[in-house]
This record gives sequence, C-alpha cells and structure tokens, in this order.
Amino acid sequence: MKKHLKLLCIFLIFPAMIWAVDFGVILDQRAGYAGFENDGKADYTGGLFPRFTAHLGDEGVLYVSAGIYMEYEDENWKFVPELLRTDFIWLFDYGDLRIGRMYYTDPLGFIAEGLFDGARFSYNTALGTLSAGAWYTGLLYKKRAGIYMTGDELQSYNAKLDYGDFYNTYFAPRRLVSALEWEHPGLGAVSVIPKLSLLGQFDLTGNSLHSQYLTGKLTFPVNAFLFDLGGSFELIQNSGDQETAFAAELRAAWILPTSFASRLSLSGRYFGGAGANRSAFLPLTVKSQGFILKANPSGISMISLDCLARLHRTFSLGFSSSYFIRNDLQTYSNYPISSGADGAYLLGNEFFGRLFWSPFSDLSAILGCGIFLPSMGNAAPNADNYWRAELNLVLSLY
Repeated sequence: MKKHLKLLCIFLIFPAMIWAVDFGVILDQRAGYAGFENDGKADYTGGLFPRFTAHLGDEGVLYVSAGIYMEYEDENWKFVPELLRTDFIWLFDYGDLRIGRMYYTDPLGFIAEGLFDGARFSYNTALGTLSAGAWYTGLLYKKRAGIYMTGDELQSYNAKLDYGDFYNTYFAPRRLVSALEWEHPGLGAVSVIPKLSLLGQFDLTGNSLHSQYLTGKLTFPVNAFLFDLGGSFELIQNSGDQETAFAAELRAAWILPTSFASRLSLSGRYFGGAGANRSAFLPLTVKSQGFILKANPSGISMISLDCLARLHRTFSLGFSSSYFIRNDLQTYSNYPISSGADGAYLLGNEFFGRLFWSPFSDLSAILGCGIFLPSMGNAAPNADNYWRAELNLVLSLY
C-alpha cells in the first residue's frame, strides 16, 4: 500500500515540477448609451475569459485562453463562445517560434491587427530582428477579426449570428496572410527604431481580391519628445484589375514638465481615397477611427490632439479631439454623410474624455463620454450631433 502511495505522489508531483502552471480569469463588462440628439439606445457587452499558462522547461511556453461573452444591442441579446489567444512558443538562443492562434500587428497598427491562426518565426541578429509568418483567417470569429474587404464580406459581417446556420454566420472570410518583417532596437546616437514589413493577403473565397503592403515606420526620441513617422504603399488586384493606394501616419508626443505624469500628443493619419488609376486604401482588418464616429478608415484623414495626465496613483484623466476629413467623395458613406454629397470634404470634430481608475493592479474602471459635431464641417452641417457615454469594468482573478 505504501508503495502505491509513493507512486501516486510521484505521478502527481513530478509533472508540476516540470511545468510551471498559472491560471487566471478576466471579467470584462462594458455598458454604453449613445444616440443622436435626444434619441438614445443602450448597449452592453460582458465576457468571462479564462486563461491557462504552462512553462515547459526553460524553452517552451503554452498559453490557452477562451471566452464566452454576451451582447445586448438593438434590444436583442447574443451569446458568443470564442477561442482566443492559444499558442505555443519555443524559445531558443537567437529567437523564437510561435505556433497557434496568436496576436499580430503590422508596424503601423492599422493594416492587419488582431488574432490570426498560423506560425511565426523570429530570428535575432546584430543587424536587428527578422521575422516571417503565415496565417489563415477562416476559423476566427468574424466580429473579432473585423475583416470585410468586399461588399459581400461586409454583408456577412453585419449578419446576425445564427446557431442554426453557424458555419455561414460565425466565421470570418477565408484569407491567407503572410508577412516578412525587420526591426532594429535602436540605430545611431538618438536610438532611431526602424521597422519594415512586406505583407500580403490572398483571397480564398473566390472573389479574387488580393493585396500587398510595403510598410515602413521610424520612431525616435528628441529630449522630451517622441516622434513616429510611417507610411504604407498598397497594391490591389481585384478581379484582374490592378490598382495602387497609400496611407501614412505622423505623430509627435511631448512629456510635459509637470509635477504629475502627463503627455500631450498630436497625430495625423491619412488613408488614401479613390481617384484616377488608384483605389481607396483598403486594410485587411478594419480598425475604426474615433471613439464615437468609428469611421471605416478607407478614404479618411484624421487629425487628433490627445492629452493624458496621471493625477493620482489610482486616477488618470484623458481627453482627445479628432477632426475627420474625406479624401474623396465616394468612399465614405457612413453617418452623417451620404455618397451623393457634392464638394463636401469636412465631416466634423469629435471630442471624447475618459477617466481611468485603478485602485488595484487587478481592477480597473474607465468612464468615457463625448460628442461628434457635424456642424464643425461642411459635409452635413445641419445633421444631428452624435454622442456616447460608456463605462468599462475589468477584473482580473489570478
């Protein structure tokens, strides 16, 4: 009997000695109220996201996370299960290999950002870090992926999740994504950080919309300032026709000489519009611009002034002002502009403020509110103002 107990103890304890295991759960709740003038609607998103991490010796790390969340919008409830980041990382002397469902973003953060299924290999050299990756998008939840490059994909994206037709209403469009990248941690006396990327996406749905992006970004500090400068040149193949597009970003941040930590930043983003022999810039994943307007970036320019101040150990205050401009008269057709507006490029200005409260490392709350004013533009100066207020609570249980 004692022999059997010893064997049982060895069986239970030995794997724990090899694996350093960590469990956790995140509770994320967001409630909002938004509308035009005096007409508002409530919305809610809440989720439970467990995670598991296992360190396999000194070289391997296994991370598994999933979630189920519910949404309330337009007086309807929706429950969605989802596999989130789930990958295995093998670390070696000069780099790492990552396999599974992983987070990826391009150097600018607005071409491809989010979870992708595949593999990525990174190799560290004296000249910088080289990486190569390939991913598939067809197994992702469509709302999380945010991929709709064609009209049919946008229609599928907006279709309600139907468990009776789960295959056709849950998954994102089927696309193959590949990327080659180079990054250096710091060049020259001012430690310039360069990033270069060659990314391509290939349509597997039969619509024959492919695109490639050559992207570069420079980040460099100058005393209390930090500058970012980047751009992307895009080639688009659409049913045999080839077009070009361009996007760019410029940002300057200033660490203010105040008694409390504060930062002021001015940024501009340009997403090319349609014209002769060119297309509106078309990203793989749509990252909406603005807290309230949430504009599809294609054919849009945005100038933003942001301020963030940490007033106390637990309190921070943020404020942003963003002005939106159309780069052509056809691409952008969201509120409050219709595609038929003639000669009107200035959409208006958005103001949004946020209060951050984090009394503990595992608890945070964000209260935000703001308004979009089309009267500050000439595209629809008589349109109703669009406003929003929201509260987000996040609790991490370890």
